[in-house]
Amino acid sequence: QWNIWTQFLDSTTTALRLDSLEASHPIEVEIHHASEVDQIFDAISYDKGASVIRMLQSYLGAERFQKAMASYMKKYAYSNAKTEDLWAVLEKETGEPVKDLMTTWTKQKGYPVINAKIKGNDIEIEQAQFLLDGSSGSGMWIVPLTSRCGAYDTEKKLLLKLKREKLVIGSQCGDRKKGGNFWTKLNIDGTGFYRVKYDDELAAALQNALETKKLSLMDKIGIVDDLYALSIARQQTFASLLHLLYGYRGEADYSVLSHINTVTTSIAKISADATPALAGDIKQLLIKILLSPAEKLGWDPKKGESHLDVMLRPLLLTALVQLGHGKTINEGVRRFNIFTRDRGTSLLPPDTRKAAYLAVMQNVSSSNRSGYDALRKIYKESAEGEERLQVLGILSSCRDKGIVLESLNLIFTSEVRNQDAYILLRGIQPEAREISWNWLKENWELISKTFAGSLITDFVETIVPLFTSNEKAAEISKFFATRTKPGFERTLKQSLENVRISARWAEGIRSEPGLAQTVRELLAKP
Repeated sequence: QWNIWTQFLDSTTTALRLDSLEASHPIEVEIHHASEVDQIFDAISYDKGASVIRMLQSYLGAERFQKAMASYMKKYAYSNAKTEDLWAVLEKETGEPVKDLMTTWTKQKGYPVINAKIKGNDIEIEQAQFLLDGSSGSGMWIVPLTSRCGAYDTEKKLLLKLKREKLVIGSQCGDRKKGGNFWTKLNIDGTGFYRVKYDDELAAALQNALETKKLSLMDKIGIVDDLYALSIARQQTFASLLHLLYGYRGEADYSVLSHINTVTTSIAKISADATPALAGDIKQLLIKILLSPAEKLGWDPKKGESHLDVMLRPLLLTALVQLGHGKTINEGVRRFNIFTRDRGTSLLPPDTRKAAYLAVMQNVSSSNRSGYDALRKIYKESAEGEERLQVLGILSSCRDKGIVLESLNLIFTSEVRNQDAYILLRGIQPEAREISWNWLKENWELISKTFAGSLITDFVETIVPLFTSNEKAAEISKFFATRTKPGFERTLKQSLENVRISARWAEGIRSEPGLAQTVRELLAKP
């Protein structure tokens, strides 16, 4: 099975992340200058747009939605139509308040977090705008809520029009006593464009449901992505996020592990800044979560395995290399060395080359550059465009300042096409952020002359968010204050906001009591 809706959650979570910034924008927005176009057609226009349509389809029901869409297509065939025309037809065909509902999602930026608290046989729910910087917005939405409790045949729907409501659950959600089968999940299968924050009892019950394998793949993704965002916003503790992640040890599904990988990568990076003394132990904990499925898949493809396992193998191997897992790094280097002597070897098929290339770069330095030179040779000699781009994305993933600068300067040579520069930039690691920022400042005049439109935004959105301090955000802001910014004003605002959000998250982790004890306890668990 392709599990398309499960994979679609990648688009939804991308949009949720961007739309939780103060510098976000509505789906429907006026364009005042042509240079704004590239900034507007982003994850909000595409991914949020698709996600709220999916939410509407879920609320109306697939059959009603499809019939109404057929009427819309027939009515406006060979003619122009506006957003309001679509809502009008859907409302007429279904009898639901589509215009009022959807206007709250397309004409204002942001989305709500639904706070859920259990009181007796009711769940009290309250909506508030969710922002990653921890501030409170004034947005209000008409929210199509879905919930299930105890089992997946107990779905309830509620159209939340007010700030607060009650969801009556009765006794159908299972035994609430310790060790019982009680659990409830809001936003079933991630069809809604909102986050959910559960009180302690509901959160503990969901963790138990996760560990006893009662949740769907999409709900597994939803709860970790929500708690990850809530931790960044300091609405939930970092320790609670680690506890939840530990419940995913042994998970084998590609889509779930893809999201887990996003979270673990972010945790490893923020830990290095927030709590350096604990960063090594936290990495070991993250390795512990990912190692079992990686070992089951191994490096070599297996006959008859699913396309999702084919995608999962390089994801896990790359993640373990990035987390510094010695055995995976050594095996990657071994296979790479064989590959350099025999490009046709079966030991390093295209799917796993990225992990091996990245493993090689872990040992590269100005005094030990043989691996780097070998990768440059592959880049120059390969006739396959995909492989060239894969190598290009690895060349800057080094901690050595000299090698990073050498790689960045390739952008100004004929070796790298302008439209491929972003691939090299995305490989930059946090350890090289200072040298990369200085390089950007020193070469800004040349960059701004050479790259235009969306190409110049890549330099800002790849290097700036690597930082996690308010002081650096102020420095970057001051640098760009005296420079023209056609086409990337919004991107710069979003990038600086992400730096300040990371700084606030790091501060919260740094001051969180009992975190070291939590990490030790989780590492000691089987």
